[in-house]
Amino acid sequence: MSDAPTIRLATPDDLPALHPVIERAYRGDAARGGWTHEADLIPEGSRTELATLEAILADPAQRLLVALGDNGPIGCVQITDKGGRLAYLGLLCVDPLLQAGGLGKRLVAAAEDCAREAFGTVRMEMTVIDARTELIAYYTRRGYANSGEKRDFVIPLDPPLFMDVLVKDL
Repeated sequence: MSDAPTIRLATPDDLPALHPVIERAYRGDAARGGWTHEADLIPEGSRTELATLEAILADPAQRLLVALGDNGPIGCVQITDKGGRLAYLGLLCVDPLLQAGGLGKRLVAAAEDCAREAFGTVRMEMTVIDARTELIAYYTRRGYANSGEKRDFVIPLDPPLFMDVLVKDL
């Protein structure tokens, strides 16, 4: 890459190229190229749909930031206003071949800044599959703490997965 990736609000034109980046980062064999993924925990199905990304852009209580490299989208992060000055950070991803280079850290910081500016957020939360200890450690290094709350994973699986709720005061 010639320059550091640009991080900005996503537009509808970004979505067709961003969607496959998200899928590669979370699911399937391509995800195994990165340091963290769900491919071994959730063996089939997509992470999200193009229509879901379009709905995020259309929702005034949400923001989707995209990281752009020389050839288009290489990562993203979603911010959702939960009310009460609380926001939710989700859908963080970096193309598996570009992970471990600092872009995820930049996306998290950009999401926190966006949440403060767009929604007046003072506290950010996220959920992480509790079995993904390496990812929980990553967020802990970024100032997030395990709240002790667990939530059910959105997809029913056998055995079931659970989500740890991580929080950070901004």
